[in-house]
Amino acid sequence: MNSKSNVNLLIVVSILMTSCATVMPDQVGVKRTFGRIQDNVRPPGLVGFNPFTTMLVRVPIRTMNLAITENLPSKEGLTIRSESSILYRIQPSSVPQILKETGMAFEEMLILPVFRSAASDVCSEYDAKNMHSSKRAEIEEKIKQRLIEVCGPKGFVIESVLLKSITLPAGLSKSIEAKLEAEQDALRMQFVLDRQKQEAQRQIIDAEGAKEIARIQAEGKKNATIIDAEARARGNEIEAEGIKKANELISLSLTPNVLKFKQIEAFQKLSASPNTKTIVTDGKTPIVNMLGNEGN
Repeated sequence: MNSKSNVNLLIVVSILMTSCATVMPDQVGVKRTFGRIQDNVRPPGLVGFNPFTTMLVRVPIRTMNLAITENLPSKEGLTIRSESSILYRIQPSSVPQILKETGMAFEEMLILPVFRSAASDVCSEYDAKNMHSSKRAEIEEKIKQRLIEVCGPKGFVIESVLLKSITLPAGLSKSIEAKLEAEQDALRMQFVLDRQKQEAQRQIIDAEGAKEIARIQAEGKKNATIIDAEARARGNEIEAEGIKKANELISLSLTPNVLKFKQIEAFQKLSASPNTKTIVTDGKTPIVNMLGNEGN
């Protein structure tokens, strides 16, 4: 009896263990009963189900990286080797629809075919050199929009399309490298020419500045000479005016009485002299004849 009870207990425990499953944090779960997908989406956690009739399908909803290596055509008809990545995730509410319409092999059945078609169509519009450099971001955005148009309504969120590596044909790569080197040489030469032009302009400006300074200095000296001559002329005029006014004052001060007084002073000085003198006068204007008779 005890052994039978133990067997029954083991059966019950086994049934309980197989009727529960854990949905991880980066997943959602959907029950499939007799091959039919239920519409209820189970969030992360413990999910119970009947193991005899039902199966729990767990689908990742984290961001996935789908890496692709393939050949892409260019506008010139060249074949370009590309390593690309598609970053996408699944909308949790769309998991039942995806399982019903596409299945778990959605990458091979949906995303990859759409990407290959979109990448071929978009890349065939661009030259190989543009795919390798300036137009890469534009190409990535166009491919992404094509994927969104097809995969978006089916429950996929396309986050990014990345053309990580573009390998050009060997001959084209050498041609592009040679062209880039020529462009760099041209830019360097243009830089040198610009520097020389700037230096020439600087020298012209310096020469013009020196010429202007010399002109200003010469004009200053000329103006100084003119001012000095004018000052001297003005000084002479003032001096002549002063002399004239002095003469006028003297003339005004020499009255007849003053002149007579000066004559008397002169006679007095002459009379005091030890020399013999003969004075002839009409009483108005003296005529003096001095005879040197010293010792006589």
